Amino acid sequence: MPFKLSGGRIFLLLLVVALIAWAWWANRPKPISVAVAEATTGIVEKTVANTRAGTVKACRRAKLSPSAGGQIAQLPIEEGDAVKRGELLLELWNKDLTAELSLVRQEAASAAATARARCIEAEQAEREAGRQQRLLSRKLVSEEQVDQAVSASDAANAACEAAQSTAAVSQARIGVTEALLEKTRLIAPFDGVVAEINGELNEYVTPSPIGIATPPAVDLIDNSCFYLAAPIDEVDVAGIDIDQDARVTLDAFGDRRFDGKVRRIADYVLDIEKQARTVDVEIEFTNPGDIEQLLAGYSADVEIILEVRRDTLRIPTEAVVDGDRVYVLLEDYGTIEAREVKTGTANWDHTEILDGLTAGELVLTTVDREGLADGVAAQRESE
Repeated sequence: MPFKLSGGRIFLLLLVVALIAWAWWANRPKPISVAVAEATTGIVEKTVANTRAGTVKACRRAKLSPSAGGQIAQLPIEEGDAVKRGELLLELWNKDLTAELSLVRQEAASAAATARARCIEAEQAEREAGRQQRLLSRKLVSEEQVDQAVSASDAANAACEAAQSTAAVSQARIGVTEALLEKTRLIAPFDGVVAEINGELNEYVTPSPIGIATPPAVDLIDNSCFYLAAPIDEVDVAGIDIDQDARVTLDAFGDRRFDGKVRRIADYVLDIEKQARTVDVEIEFTNPGDIEQLLAGYSADVEIILEVRRDTLRIPTEAVVDGDRVYVLLEDYGTIEAREVKTGTANWDHTEILDGLTAGELVLTTVDREGLADGVAAQRESE
């Protein structure tokens, strides 16, 4: 006899099925919320960056101190002043040298006048000796008189030469005194801005002893030219060449980027204890307008562009796992697919994809989410 279900049993069976379905639905794995990016075509650049913060430096900066010690008598500048080449920055008390210079100049003038007088006398004695020789040829004077005249001429010429030498010594003494006086004055070697002054009027300054660094009296900066010096890891330097393009970011300007070019690569490797071996690379700023906004001492980072790949398939570098895998979101199925890819040129922002993806596919950029695996349910964070 055929088995038949009563209406009550059918209802009970449907209720059990519904409860099982509800339990499965309530306990099913919830989709992982992920962030995605689309594989697109564009530019990918191969770059190298500094290992530690670089520093913006002035092309010319002089930390100046007088070469002699003494008391500051003149200080016509203040910090922040713009000065011209040859302008007086600082002068030590030097009245003794000024008086000595005046004295030696007077002595030099006197010696020069004496030399002129002696030489005039020598010319007169030479003319007289000539006359005596002509008279001797006519038998009008004795040979003794001629000898006396010639000897007097020779003596006068010697006196002239001695006086000229004395005058030259006096003139040289002027140069010596001027040099001593110059040691008491600090002169601007180029146009620039006074960054720092260490000293006040009537204070004493002393030159730095050998091997002991002391603060400069005046720190002068040429603010018309700046460059960036950045340490690059020794393993990356081989690919860097002069005139390669570079991008510079400065902490003081946030995300703004400054254009530059490689102008110099150091000829040696820095081997500093407890730090990676690096090579200093200098970057010049190519936009003159940028230089007006810079200050010496700014910390900066640089990306030197070694290679450029245009119109190539690319994804965010953060989406690449272990260098050859990505997670692709299959939106039609609401699942994740783990996929191997072949990568090419890469930088911090983008990685070139040579094989394994097509334009428009969505790759996960949140690859650190717990539970990511092939076939796992997932949805965009924005949903």
